[in-house]
Amino acid sequence: MKISIFGLGYVGCVGAACFASMGHKVIGVDVSRSKVDLINAGRPTIIEKDIAGLCEAGHKSGLLSATTDAAKAVADTDISFIAVGTPGTGNGHLDLSYIFAVAREIGRALAAKDAFHVVAIRSTVTPGTNKKVTRILAEESGKTPGVDFAVVSNPEFLREGTSVHDFLNPPLTLVGTDSPRAAATMQELYSSLPGEYIATDISVAEVMKYVNNTFHALKIVFGNEVGSICRTLGIDSHKVMDIFCRDRVLNISPYYFKPGFAYGGSCLPKDTAALCALAADNGVDAPVISHISSSNDAHRRRALDLIMAQGRKKIGILGLSFKAGTDDLRCSPVVEVVNELVKQGYDIAIYDRNVQVSRITGTNRDFIMSRIPHLQHLITDDLDAVASQSDVLVVTNREKEFADIPARYPGKTIVDLIRMWNTLDYDGRYEGLAWPDINTAGEGKEPVENLSVAAKS
Repeated sequence: MKISIFGLGYVGCVGAACFASMGHKVIGVDVSRSKVDLINAGRPTIIEKDIAGLCEAGHKSGLLSATTDAAKAVADTDISFIAVGTPGTGNGHLDLSYIFAVAREIGRALAAKDAFHVVAIRSTVTPGTNKKVTRILAEESGKTPGVDFAVVSNPEFLREGTSVHDFLNPPLTLVGTDSPRAAATMQELYSSLPGEYIATDISVAEVMKYVNNTFHALKIVFGNEVGSICRTLGIDSHKVMDIFCRDRVLNISPYYFKPGFAYGGSCLPKDTAALCALAADNGVDAPVISHISSSNDAHRRRALDLIMAQGRKKIGILGLSFKAGTDDLRCSPVVEVVNELVKQGYDIAIYDRNVQVSRITGTNRDFIMSRIPHLQHLITDDLDAVASQSDVLVVTNREKEFADIPARYPGKTIVDLIRMWNTLDYDGRYEGLAWPDINTAGEGKEPVENLSVAAKS
């Protein structure tokens, strides 16, 4: 394919050299004459492992060149990548002026082009940038989005020092688009690379780089805080974290990475508090670990606020224990929410077939009696009774019997704290705790789902 890459800095240079090595015809575009001259001499604009050899090979094969003429580059290619810098402004925001300046250049060039053109945003940008770039291209070119051109979001996940290897051996390739034609073009472009090709929502693709890098930062800080605590105790933290990482079922896995309700139970609150106390006792400042509990509390308050925001007083709580399939009420975040709703004067009815007040004993009984001493008057094992007397049904855990709640009780407001459903076609109000509206009923919306193509061997 024929590709133009706007911006010959770190991301652009690596992309240009790697695409050329894959057999694509690449034209680099930059306002810097010195960068253009380097590429045209078969030399990279950056220092990076393996990049020099790829630039030299691309130059010799005639597949890699560069220019300052944006209009010609767009005219001679099928896809234009935007890979210019998006520096921070000092207050956490990004300076996207270079992105928009390039968009205007590409838009003016598209005015004279008849063929369908794909513009791929490779730079790290904030959600909503794709829409702004699309608007600029339409204004400058007079062309119609989705008909004459499409803008896709294709974030890079490269590490300095191994970027060439990362580009050519990605764990996945992510493209956010609402254009089937652009999605097919991008899939063809990346067809020779290993890993999974994922076409998803534009906004999802735009936010992924931030989620990835913030989690990488979190992992580093968490590891360092564990190391600091272990050092004061004379424990080899590398042995600790090596064993930690060998657990691929829970520790390094998707298991806990699903946005939902706050954690609870007898283990996580107690053991997190114990590690915080251990750090404090040994004079170790561990701000990330010590704020886990307060973050969990904040999320529980979001759930409470969401329920109260429905403006109805009759609330049905579906599930009281801290997770499905158990009667354990200790540190259940649902109990705290119910306790606060009762204090605020809400009419509460609770359904949980696993919890029988007469059988609650020991620490479980002590906990619940200190929070909701009159629980026996609120809880029942009759789901129909709870639903019939409630205006709002709050789904708090993933019991299988809750799956058909929308069909059984139409017209009720449903507050979903655990993402019980991926999509809904429900004739009623639906609110999710940590995701946007998934209810398609009456709005003419199609369910949004990730489309994945299996990894190639």
